[in-house]
Amino acid sequence: MKGRILRVVAVGAILALAASACSREKSAGTAGGGEKKTVKLGVIAPLTGPLSALGLGIKNGVDLAVKQANSKGTLKDYTIVLDAQDDTATAAVGANAANKLASDPLVAGIIGTLNSSVAQQVAPVLAKSSIAQISPANTNPTLTRGQDPLKNPKRVWPTYFRVCTTDSIQGPFAADYAYKQAGFKKVITVHDKKTYGQGLVAAFAEQFKKDGGQIASAKTINAGDRDFGQIAGEIAAAKPDFVYYGGEFPEAGPLSSQLHDRGFKGPLFGGDGIFDAGYIKGAGAKSTGDLATSVGAPTTKLDTAKQFVSDYQAGGYKENFSAYGAFAYDAANILIQAMSKGLEGASDVRSARPKIVEALGQTSNYQGAIGTTTFDEFGDTSNKVLTVYKVEGGDWKDVFSGSFGE
Repeated sequence: MKGRILRVVAVGAILALAASACSREKSAGTAGGGEKKTVKLGVIAPLTGPLSALGLGIKNGVDLAVKQANSKGTLKDYTIVLDAQDDTATAAVGANAANKLASDPLVAGIIGTLNSSVAQQVAPVLAKSSIAQISPANTNPTLTRGQDPLKNPKRVWPTYFRVCTTDSIQGPFAADYAYKQAGFKKVITVHDKKTYGQGLVAAFAEQFKKDGGQIASAKTINAGDRDFGQIAGEIAAAKPDFVYYGGEFPEAGPLSSQLHDRGFKGPLFGGDGIFDAGYIKGAGAKSTGDLATSVGAPTTKLDTAKQFVSDYQAGGYKENFSAYGAFAYDAANILIQAMSKGLEGASDVRSARPKIVEALGQTSNYQGAIGTTTFDEFGDTSNKVLTVYKVEGGDWKDVFSGSFGE
């Protein structure tokens, strides 16, 4: 009953905000001699399929930011309309979504993608049309710094930015935790051959060896596979202290389950791609003790995120904000801030795009739900915090937050 009352109050609050926004829009139009113009903010993320839990958290985070901006009248002459496109976590589908949004003259910027492999196809399309893009979740370092990101970084797309740290930090952070804090000395690595998984494992392995750890063997699977009987048997027989996995939870969950079914005693340890309730559901009860890193500090424990969490719950979204909802919320607000500068004095949205990108590049010391964001010359964020989570009692529990080297 208590939950029902809260839901009624929340719905009432949303309707009041919407009514208020409509009232302001009508009033502004009357005072200025015309109705507000429309500007679109796009989202490209998996809204269906195995990774939809993460993608819907992104879409909802952006939706909340858009509703709040419209309610406040942040863009004085414009009403923001959200245009969310489903990339199904597939690069080709994401490229089609990018082309569709890029051809729309009302689109001012994009939040997305979830997957680094999808971003590789989406970013060049948006760059060609001078459309700003902020990813809340891409962690592959080559997206911002080219093929030699550590030794010879070169910015690839001037319109591409992100609010999460990269696998150049996440991989070594996990390696340091495993070797120095968990006391693991011998690992078998597995990745799904995708851009994200392969890059994450490479960054992890390099640091784990530097720390003194042993890579007993390196294995791969195929994205979409669910039967890991053979590889699970081989790993269990080799008896590593743990398995480090690069990929996402739809494959990682069944892999963990089948590893433990064959007598493997250690944890499976992965990156932010497995940090989701879907992993525990797929892995089953034997996943207790499995580990994952994810970008940022736990959203529900951040003082800076309390208002976001409260507003998200009041928004009545069916889905949890998941790993990237708060990141998407901040990304959208940063983009809207840049849109307000870029659209000022512009004759139309399309002509304002370069100025929006320029304003985005000047983002400095932005105080948001996930903390402080400043973009460097490559479009990367200054926020490099990560957290280690462990499966306990059928849920993810945070055990350590910091950054690589801390």
